[in-house]
Amino acid sequence: MHELSIAMSILDIVRDACAEEGCSRVEKVRVRIGKASGIMADSLLFSFDCARSGAAAGATLEIEEVPVGGHCRDCASDFTVEEKYVLECPLCGGPAFTIDSGHELEVVDLEVDD
Repeated sequence: MHELSIAMSILDIVRDACAEEGCSRVEKVRVRIGKASGIMADSLLFSFDCARSGAAAGATLEIEEVPVGGHCRDCASDFTVEEKYVLECPLCGGPAFTIDSGHELEVVDLEVDD
């Protein structure tokens, strides 16, 4: 379960931000996770709840899932799909496309109590 190590890395980022900004308590952590990132949101939420401590001991994790998106070179269209994998352009069926979203893993912001 690699979600535990991801949760611990998120908490490291939170601790560093708190130390830098002088925050005493974090109430909410918002992250963006791409559907094709391989991260299971439920497992990450559970892992975060188990690993939180210090300034983030009472924090909640809010996850925004980012759909897979790309650009087809055959039909020159941008597309977004809810599936994790794209094997062909969902608009024209062409094989020449690039994926430009859906692999994200980023801490977007923190809601803190000074």
